[in-house]
Amino acid sequence: MEVLIKIIQFFMSLSLLVAIHEFGHFIVARMFKIRVEKFYIFFDPWFSLFKFKRGDTEYGMGWVPLGGYVKIAGMIDESMDLEQMKAPVQPWEFRAKPAWQRFCVMVAGVVMNVLLAVLIYSGIRYVWGESYMANADVKWGYEFNEAAERMGFRDGDKVLTVDGEELDAVGDLRSMLLLTEGDREVVVERGGEKLTLNIPFDEMLAMRRNREYEDLYTLRVPFIIDSIASASAAQAGLKVGDEVVACNEHENVSATTMTTSLLKQYSGDTVTLRVLRAGAEQELRVPVGEDGKIGVMLKADLFQPRTREFTLLQAIPAGAALAGETIADYWEQLKLIFQPKTKMYEELGGFISIGKIFPSEWNWLQFWSMTAFLSIILAVMNILPIPGLDGGHALFTLWEMLTGRKASDKFLEVMQYIGLAILFVLLVYANGNDIYRLFVG
Repeated sequence: MEVLIKIIQFFMSLSLLVAIHEFGHFIVARMFKIRVEKFYIFFDPWFSLFKFKRGDTEYGMGWVPLGGYVKIAGMIDESMDLEQMKAPVQPWEFRAKPAWQRFCVMVAGVVMNVLLAVLIYSGIRYVWGESYMANADVKWGYEFNEAAERMGFRDGDKVLTVDGEELDAVGDLRSMLLLTEGDREVVVERGGEKLTLNIPFDEMLAMRRNREYEDLYTLRVPFIIDSIASASAAQAGLKVGDEVVACNEHENVSATTMTTSLLKQYSGDTVTLRVLRAGAEQELRVPVGEDGKIGVMLKADLFQPRTREFTLLQAIPAGAALAGETIADYWEQLKLIFQPKTKMYEELGGFISIGKIFPSEWNWLQFWSMTAFLSIILAVMNILPIPGLDGGHALFTLWEMLTGRKASDKFLEVMQYIGLAILFVLLVYANGNDIYRLFVG
């Protein structure tokens, strides 16, 4: 059932994104009185799932869920209808229109995807607000994985700034560290003192290549006693509200380290716990059961996320700002992928990777958040100046607008074939990565 829910969300999101993108091309073409012969969701080699014709346009849904297309009369596109291009130019064809109109048609799909992301993000801000964990509320600091420790972080560190920019929300730390090229200067508070960590860019690249960034850090949860569950704990002197700060020779302990490793090392034995009580520390000898527990319940709900609420007038600019930030972040990631030394191309994924980002339980907030993010990805990828993509078509048209020289149909035909070949290789590589990870991990 979980897989089915992911699949349904994936196809709902993809269908919406493709429809909006192609509608952008469609509506602008119609505005300039260019005939649109086909409007398809998904591709339809040999046959379609359904189709109908209204006016000059055939609408339908194909059976290959790899995107969609509009077939614009008089244009060299993925349909490769070269016979039409040999016929005399008609006034309602794409090639008969001035360059600026053709340019508008080409970029309309990308514009619609950006506008869709803005609309969704604005709706999210208005309906759900912005829920986040404020870095200022991280009283006990963070816990870090081994990769972060190699970069100089230590459990309990409170991160203050990254490259001089103050850390506002907990979730921003990963992107602030990873999504910009260059070394990092991170200021942390450790033991009441401020320290500066200088992190080389190569170390972050190595962490990304090893996929160690996924659990880079978590909130450090203190070992605070909420209730006494055994007589032995009470007899040892433990009380509700005590915070365990050390266990034997282990200092600066947390709930995670205590429950997952430390206490289990001393199963059936006795440990010396240093507890913080009413601002003062004291030591207690506490027996550990055979199950690695000391008979207490820990305090939960120590962290409360904050929520920013937005009126409709506030939500629209907030949604636009979030879309802009997402575009900038994704563009930074894309630049790293195109730098061979980073080996970020190894992280490319296809439809399986996209499907995995959706939750296994239905959640409208996450669904719309993922759809907006994918809309940004679709916009950025399509505007790349690769033949066959909108960006490639727009680039040739822009060249014509600047120089007054129009590319020949033969040149555009060759470029279209090259672009389709590039896209096919990328498609095979990305989805091949997905299949490889399924078996290798």
